[in-house]
Formats: sequence, structure tokens, C-alpha cells
Amino acid sequence: MVAKKQKRDLLSITDLGTDLLPIIRHAGRLKAARGRGVNRSHLRGKNVAMIFEKPSTRTRTSFEVGLHDLGAHALYMSPKDMQLGRGETIADTARVLSRFVDGIVYRAFRHQDEAELAKWASVPVINALDDREHPCQVVADLFTLSERWKGKYSGHRLAWVGDGNNVHHSLILGCAMVGLDLMSATPNGYHPDPTIVSQAQTLAQKSGARLDFYTEPAAAVKGADAVYTDVWVSMGEEAEQTAREKAFAGFQVNAGLLALAKPGALVMHDLPAHRGLEITDDVIDGPQSIVWDQAENRLHAQKAILEELVG
Repeated sequence: MVAKKQKRDLLSITDLGTDLLPIIRHAGRLKAARGRGVNRSHLRGKNVAMIFEKPSTRTRTSFEVGLHDLGAHALYMSPKDMQLGRGETIADTARVLSRFVDGIVYRAFRHQDEAELAKWASVPVINALDDREHPCQVVADLFTLSERWKGKYSGHRLAWVGDGNNVHHSLILGCAMVGLDLMSATPNGYHPDPTIVSQAQTLAQKSGARLDFYTEPAAAVKGADAVYTDVWVSMGEEAEQTAREKAFAGFQVNAGLLALAKPGALVMHDLPAHRGLEITDDVIDGPQSIVWDQAENRLHAQKAILEELVG
């Protein structure tokens, strides 16, 4: 009798461990295969539930298309259409879904709920965004940079300009894992979680990555090979919009700020973009922008993750 393989969750990008770089390389192979019109069938017969508490364009589309490409069925589930929305516990939902599906993709408001679902599910749970991390986004981001830098992270500098949010958290950890220097600029009061930073610093000691933190965008962007920004007001923070826009004044990625980076420095944004706030039209639509590659690469990165965890 063959022992059942222990299920593996992706709640934090660190859950990928030493598989992060192989997954990034595999995403490249999957992208090349899809470009030739070739679909794989490694997940044929598999069913994956997709619970989305928040709206989504790229995450939902890339997971649904990716699962189709891999021969699996995606079951989109909104809490308002489930008993979860009427008071059923997350634990009970996890146990029931585990009897039906081979994996669960969960886009949650709270990381605690993400962890609770994973605790009780007997199938892999993949974090499609919560208030602590967005690991799938950053796997795609690192893949996008790998394409441009021929797989080499060491010796490059990435600048983050904006909020110490969930994407930033996964980026700090991901850069520390692969050995990519990250210079972060966040306003006072909007710094990343100290526990995330501490964890990343430990990882960076092993990989050789340098992690620096500033409160002035110019300090982070100077000499950078790529500049990354994100919205100032994330989903669920709309009540803070006025205060946040005031706090982030001066953190806009525009032509003047980009000029401080290396000539030809890449421009990144995970989208959706609030044009005219955190980034200007001429920069996001300019020749240095790789924003649309980032968006496309969500598909290939997530297919690689699905094959690793659900396949």
C-alpha cells in the first residue's frame, strides 16, 4: 500500500522553501509551452475550489485559465453564495470541501481565516491574497524579473516605493529567499510588519540579499535596476483613503523619481493601478514598464504552483 502524500499549503511565500527557484524556472517552461499552443494534462480529473471574499481580475482569471490549461476544473465560490456566508464555520467548510475537491484557492480578508481553513482542510490550500501576504503575486514578479535578468538576481537592486502591505511582505521574504537586494521606502506609520522583516533578515543572511528600509523614496530608488509600486489604498482600507493619500504624498513613481534609478530601470506594478496617484501614465505606459508582463506571468507562475502543490 502506497502511503498518502502529506498535503502542502501555500499561505506564505516561505512555504515554498527551496522549491521557489525551481517553480520560477518551471513557470518559464510552462510559458513557452503555452506559447506553442500546448496544454498539459498533469491535473486532469482534479477539481479545485476557489473561495473569493474580495473582487479579483488577474488572480481569478489566471487561476481559472491555468486550471483549464492543466486539465482541471475550477469551481468559483463566493461566500455570499455559500453557507459560509450564513454562519457556517471555516473549519466545517474546510472539512466538507475536502471531501469534494483536490485543492482550495482562498482569497481572504484576514490571514487568520486563511490559516484556519488550511488547518482543517485535508487538501492543499493556496493563498490567493490576504491581509498579510500575496505569495502568488510575488512568485510571478520574481519570474518576470528572472526573464529580464536571465535568471540572475544577485547583483541587482529592486526598489519598493509605497505601502508596507501584503504584497510588500511577500516581496521582502521572496527577495530574501532568492538573494535579490531590496530597498524599501514607506511613509512613517505604514512600514512593513516587523516580524516579517525579522524573518526576512534571517533568510537574507543565508542568501546574501541586502534589505534596506527608508522613509524617503529617493533613497530607495537611487541606483535601482527596477522600481516597484502599489496602490496606496488597498481593498478594505477605503475609510482611510484621505489620510493615506496625505501620508503618501511624495511617494508617486513619476519620471522625476525614475530618473534617480539606473538608466533603463524596469517599472513594476501589481495592478490595479490608480493612475495619477501612486504612478503616472507616462511611466506605467512607458518603454521601461514591465507591468503587463507581470500580469501575464501570474498565469504561468500559478500553473507551476498548482502542479507542485495539487498535481
